[in-house]
Amino acid sequence: MSAFPGTATLARLALRRERAIAPWWLLLIVALALVMVSYINTNMGTYQLKLSYLEVIDASPFLHALGGGVVEPRLEVLATWRSGGFLYVASAFAALMSVIRHTRREEDAGRSELVLSGTAGRPAPLTAALLVAGGISLTGGALTAAVLIGIGLEPTGSLAYGAAITVAGWVFGGVAAVAAQLARSARTATAIALTVLGAAYMLRFAADASGQLWMKYLSPVGWSHLVQPYQDERWWMLGVSALAAAILYAVAYRLLDHRDLGSGLLPERLGRESAPELRGPVSLAWRLHRGLLAKWAAGVAVFAVAGGSLGPLTRDLLSRPSIVVDNITRFLGVPMGATQLAGYSWYLILIIAYAVALYPVLMTLRLRSEEGSGRAEALQATPMTRLRWAAGHLVVTALGTAALMAVAGLAFGLVYSLLVGDLTTDLPRFLAGALSTVPAAWCVGAVCVLAYGLLPRASVAISWLVWTLTALLGQVAGPLYGLWGGSPLEPFHYVGNAMTEPPFALLPTAGLVAITALLASGGLLALRRRDFGC
Repeated sequence: MSAFPGTATLARLALRRERAIAPWWLLLIVALALVMVSYINTNMGTYQLKLSYLEVIDASPFLHALGGGVVEPRLEVLATWRSGGFLYVASAFAALMSVIRHTRREEDAGRSELVLSGTAGRPAPLTAALLVAGGISLTGGALTAAVLIGIGLEPTGSLAYGAAITVAGWVFGGVAAVAAQLARSARTATAIALTVLGAAYMLRFAADASGQLWMKYLSPVGWSHLVQPYQDERWWMLGVSALAAAILYAVAYRLLDHRDLGSGLLPERLGRESAPELRGPVSLAWRLHRGLLAKWAAGVAVFAVAGGSLGPLTRDLLSRPSIVVDNITRFLGVPMGATQLAGYSWYLILIIAYAVALYPVLMTLRLRSEEGSGRAEALQATPMTRLRWAAGHLVVTALGTAALMAVAGLAFGLVYSLLVGDLTTDLPRFLAGALSTVPAAWCVGAVCVLAYGLLPRASVAISWLVWTLTALLGQVAGPLYGLWGGSPLEPFHYVGNAMTEPPFALLPTAGLVAITALLASGGLLALRRRDFGC
């Protein structure tokens, strides 16, 4: 660190800021690894049940691609197959966001300029960010390995699994470091890095779904899968990831030397002069959010089309007698008959709904970002009050959430109807079912609005925690560890299977809308009474 004066001080500062965020990521990674082991032990305690489960996986390219790799009827292999597809991405996402938070976002806020006006060297902020993000990834991998060894799993495979989690974070920390040099704003840098992560995951997913395994060697996420813990333990793949991370770090430092502080190497699109119709709170929020909403809509449509195209595979799977399928049918409460296939397909809609629930969370965090940057405070010099400003964002967020689920219902229902259903009945049913999840997604965002109004400094950590707990306790993730039907503590628990029940049940829907209104109103009232910009 002596070559970069100020690195140690900035690293300590970054660690201090991470104390409200990083522990939750570490807890999520370690807890999910443990939960998967417990789930396999509880629900597939015999060798025969494990073999039956493998038959279900092998019969569906979609299911096989969720975990990726070669699956064997062994506890440790099944557990890491179930969790690895998520944990590698979680480690990468945590490192990616940490690097951007301590580099590009600091420049946007003007704090980097103040830091560099002292004794800190120009590379110090980037070095500190990479050290902290890399340390978080290393801690997550080490804790996972230690816990798995502690419960009796084979040490060599556990170390390989932990190392694969670690290097995924290192690689995408490097991706974020490069994106922070290319982009002029934290938002653009985040979009670039997340696009790379999404493309890497889709490439890995496509490789396992299609059987074209050579594509995994082109994906940074696939490199972690190719380590194959508890099987071959391909240690040399860890070297590939470490080398790629080192190259990305070197590129980031090189780019840093070729740009001015506060600028980016990619040209920014020039904005147009504000017209009168763009000066209201709703139109201003729409102008800020429309680009991200379009990207979300495209992603939701792609996933919905992919989910709807699984209809024939699901139909074939249900036609084969299996203990595992029978158990899942009983636990999920999907009745036998004409609606069984659609009842199973509903859970793919729910996966999209839980993902879309992240959209209002991110939009609420945008309020905090606008306030922290000073842009929202500058608006207070105009007739636009803070309540009108915040309400405009919330209106656009609420409508955007509904629009995303409408896209999901239309895309999924159309593909499903053309392949295995009836266009006149199934398309409206899937659209109505998708829209019936919107009040639950609004409720998640409303909790974040309340946190933003009452506890602005802790609102980022609280918002991420709210969405994470909603997903983990929900109807999709809950069955992974025996919590069938989800938990009453999360709002999607009160959304029924719209393929087997009427959508928009009066009491649950009205209750969710009422709770959303109360939470959002409380957040706005708290925002009005507290100091702005704190």
